[in-house]
Amino acid sequence: MVLALAPQDWRQFRGPDGQGHAGDAAGIPFEWSESRNVAWKSAVPGRGWSSPVVGHGRVWLTTAVVDGRETSLRLMSFDIATGRVAASTEVFRIRNADLLNPKNSHASPTPVVDDERVYVHFGSEGTAAIALDGTIVWRAKYRCLTQHGNGGSPVLYRDLLVLTCDGADSALVAALDVRTGKERWKAWRREPWSQAYVTPLVIHLDQPGATGTDQLVSPAAFYAAAYDPANGKEIWRVRYDDGFSNVPRPVFANGLVLITTGFQQPSLLAVRPDGKGDVTRTHIAWRLDRGVPFTPSPIAVGDSLYMVSDAGILSVVDLQTGSVRWQERLGGNFSSSPTLASGVIFFSSEEGVTTVIRPGARFDQVAVNQLEAPILASMAVSDRSLFVRTATHLYRLANSSALQTARTEARP
Repeated sequence: MVLALAPQDWRQFRGPDGQGHAGDAAGIPFEWSESRNVAWKSAVPGRGWSSPVVGHGRVWLTTAVVDGRETSLRLMSFDIATGRVAASTEVFRIRNADLLNPKNSHASPTPVVDDERVYVHFGSEGTAAIALDGTIVWRAKYRCLTQHGNGGSPVLYRDLLVLTCDGADSALVAALDVRTGKERWKAWRREPWSQAYVTPLVIHLDQPGATGTDQLVSPAAFYAAAYDPANGKEIWRVRYDDGFSNVPRPVFANGLVLITTGFQQPSLLAVRPDGKGDVTRTHIAWRLDRGVPFTPSPIAVGDSLYMVSDAGILSVVDLQTGSVRWQERLGGNFSSSPTLASGVIFFSSEEGVTTVIRPGARFDQVAVNQLEAPILASMAVSDRSLFVRTATHLYRLANSSALQTARTEARP
């Protein structure tokens, strides 16, 4: 039996708000190992860095399984209670078994779940809607040339699935009808084009005298733009002429949109999102040029922004001024984005180590936890549990007492 979506489900990359904040996360574990607080551990075939999402009583992720000289691009689901594989659907098959960049794969974008379907995106290889029983409802394809494969995850807005395609040969944002896969709108990026791998973020502005305005904030190479998500019309844009190969998802906090500019030297821009047209000279509140990540997305907690660099330096920034409040070396290398749950922040490294801290005026380490394999995917939080994908397995981490409570509440 497939369950209905629950309020605590983790349906998209970085959770309910797309910014790494868990809702009701009481009872989740702060400590674990291979032999402690592991409710189940399930092998994941193939290679993929998409993050797990949770909905309909299942955990969903994508993977790329090499089959001779071809690669099977698949959507997999795992039963949330037992960890058993519930379904494994081949969505596309490509004549390419190359692993691309060591920190990327053919299955890096995270799926997104709604009331009826799961939507997957494999970059230029295609996008698809899949029913909960594994039936493929529709497929679509937008081709663009990127050096390191695909990256940005799709997002849902009302009855639209929004995806980005930022390549050296073309660059666009498109919205597809979730029922049919037909294109509802398309916005071409401004030239010059270059690769980017960002998941856009939908924000809502409450403006005086108005009911509010929704914006789709979508960073690309060399500039970021905000679009009306209903029709694709550009609202504002901000330029960064030295930025490309962008990865971190934007953050919206304290009335500011926080955008990272990508390689070669990343900067963090705090942009006021109430402008029109090119706002580069008028709406950048502050800029930070040190300690900014290439890959992990930042996370806002209260009036502070927490961000870990790819080299493991944690910086805490005042959201109002952009000044650095404190820094700490976590050690290791980082690609996954941090998660806030039950009053603590989780930072997972490529070495399989998750450092847990309590946010505040100084570094307050709660725990350090080790799993056997590398972690590049971001965790999901649901049902009093953490769901962590490593290079080889999917874990459900849960306190034994919380797990027993969840099982008791689930009984009729």
